[in-house]
Amino acid sequence: MFKEKIVVRAVDDVNFTVMKGETFALVGESGCGKSTTGRAILRLTEPTDGEVIFNGTNLALLPYEKMRSLRKHMQMVFQDPYASLNPKKSIRQILMEPLKVHSKFDKKESLQKVISILQIVGLSEYHLDRYPHEFSGGQRQRIGIARAMILQPDFIIADEPVSALDVSVQSQVINLMLELQKEFGLTYLFISHDLSVIQHMTDRVAVMYLGKIVEIAKTEDLFNNPKHPYTQALLSAVPITHPKEKKERIILKGDVPSPANPPSGCTFHPRCPFAMEICKSELPDQARFEEGHTVNCHLYSQNKEEINYAISHS
Repeated sequence: MFKEKIVVRAVDDVNFTVMKGETFALVGESGCGKSTTGRAILRLTEPTDGEVIFNGTNLALLPYEKMRSLRKHMQMVFQDPYASLNPKKSIRQILMEPLKVHSKFDKKESLQKVISILQIVGLSEYHLDRYPHEFSGGQRQRIGIARAMILQPDFIIADEPVSALDVSVQSQVINLMLELQKEFGLTYLFISHDLSVIQHMTDRVAVMYLGKIVEIAKTEDLFNNPKHPYTQALLSAVPITHPKEKKERIILKGDVPSPANPPSGCTFHPRCPFAMEICKSELPDQARFEEGHTVNCHLYSQNKEEINYAISHS
C-alpha cells in the first residue's frame, strides 16, 4: 500500500516586480518562503512552474548554458558567510573563480580586479592568501559581497546578509551595501526578517506568509499604515527605540500552519483576529490602494458593514 504523495508549495502564486536601481525587500517569519523565492529567481532551486523575467528574458525557459552566461548579471549574497565560502580555498582563489568561469579578464587583469574589489569592501591585498576561517564574521560577509560584486552584476539577491553578524558589524555591512548600490547603480532584492534593517535600507516591501505575498507597499507607507493583520502584528513586534515610546504588541494566536497541509481559503485565517466566514473558504482578491500599495485580504474586498462587524467581534 502506497502513501499519497504530499506536495508542499513552498512558494505559491508569488508575483512582484523589482524596479531597476531600487532595493526591494521580502519579509516574513522563518519558513515563509523568502529564501526559496530568492533561490528560485536565480534557479539555484528549480521552480516547478511560473516565469522569472529578467530584462525581458524568461529565465525559467533558458537552457543551462545560456542561464550560466547570464549569471554574471545576477548574483547572490548568502545568509551564512562561512558556509558559503569554500574553506579549502584562499580568498584569492575564491574571488578569481567567477572571473575564470566567465572569462572576463586575463590573469594579470583578474588579480588587479580582485585587489580592487577587496579594497572597495574594506579589505586589502594583505588578505589575499588567507582562508575563510582566519576572518571574523563581518569580514567573511565582506568577502561574500566582494564575490557577488566582482563581475559587476546588475542585480543582487541578499539573503539575510546581516542576520549572522553582531549588531555592531551589521551596520557596517548595511552601509557598505548602500554605498556599493550608489556607486554601481545596483538593484537589490533584500531578504530579511529584521524589520529595523528593512526600514533603514529598502524602497519597497513585500510581506510573505506561508508561501504567499499578503501585502506590498513603499517602505514608508508600510510602516506608517500597515493594512494586512499579519503585517500589523509583525510591525508591533519591532522593539521600541526610546524608553518613553509606547507600543501595543499584537500577539497572534496559534502557530504557523504546516505548508504540507495549509488551511483552506486565506492561509492566515486561523490566526487572524478579524477572520470572517469567507476567509475560511475563499482566497482573497488583491485590493489596490494609492501608490502601488496592494493587500490580499477579505477585509478590503467586503462591504464596510461587514468589516466593522468583524472588527467589533474580534
